[in-house]
Amino acid sequence: MSDSTYSSDMSIDERVMMAIVRVAERFKKEASAILKNYELTFPQYNVLRVLDASKDGQNTMKNINRIMLVSSANMTGITKRLEKIGFINRKNVPEDDRLKSLELTEKGRLVLRRISDKKEDIVKKYLAKYSNEQKSELLVMLREILYLEN
Repeated sequence: MSDSTYSSDMSIDERVMMAIVRVAERFKKEASAILKNYELTFPQYNVLRVLDASKDGQNTMKNINRIMLVSSANMTGITKRLEKIGFINRKNVPEDDRLKSLELTEKGRLVLRRISDKKEDIVKKYLAKYSNEQKSELLVMLREILYLEN
């Protein structure tokens, strides 16, 4: 469907932002269908990914909130469910009882490995025709937009 069929009054800036949103929503929908087979939501999967990329598979909830741009209240529910199904361990940080430390379990690592190839197929479908240089340029632009000061 062409943008011109419904958005002729939109500026190019707004059309770009709307296209970013539509691509993200489509990707999220396709990825969520895969995650559902493992009884995971997209935010739960993202917590597992952040932990997997963290030193020793551990990080604080505060850091994960910052990385994922998720509220503390939402993060608490997400992590409680992940702990209940055995994908993470949650514990208090000894130096500060207000902080929770999260640790990826072996079961969590295993589910990430099982999901990885299927998710990678979706990602490649979107980006296969672009060079690594083009993808890097796009990533720089998107990060600049994402981290704009409000």
